[in-house]
Amino acid sequence: MVAAGCSGKSVPSSVSVSQQKLQEMLAKRFPKQYPVAGLLHLDLKLPQLNMRPESNMLNAVIPVELSGKVLKQSFSGVLDVNFALRYEAADRTLRAYQIKVNQLSMDGLSPALSDMLGTYISSLAEQALGQVELYQLQEQDLALVDTLGMEPGAITVTAQGLTVALVKKAPQGVKR
Repeated sequence: MVAAGCSGKSVPSSVSVSQQKLQEMLAKRFPKQYPVAGLLHLDLKLPQLNMRPESNMLNAVIPVELSGKVLKQSFSGVLDVNFALRYEAADRTLRAYQIKVNQLSMDGLSPALSDMLGTYISSLAEQALGQVELYQLQEQDLALVDTLGMEPGAITVTAQGLTVALVKKAPQGVKR
């Protein structure tokens, strides 16, 4: 939907970001490696994103590999997480937050090691996804919108990707 502006140019009421574009941005941020308890390393490979419009969240299925000097072998598995998105005005990015670990499954891992990893996995998922820019709104997305006193608002997850609503800017000093 498009609203008419004073200058005669049409002003978009939202910006759409495809699932493919989000996946491409994520590919620039992974793989990542994290230490676990100072003894192990958890390697996170490129996540596969899935849209969850029913909960207005995204899902990431992340292939993982656990290794370290104290292990005789490496272990492979999958980390499954859901998360919402927030807009960061300082750099015009969409970032993950409200990260919820659904499951970590590791093939052949001992129960003791699995329990230890389980105590760290929420903070590791927060580190891995919490700082990741999933998308940066482009100058062309927001140039006209800025001049009309608008800004990104609600982020809606759709089956095809995201829709970022464009709303009137709140008066200075007022938080949304």
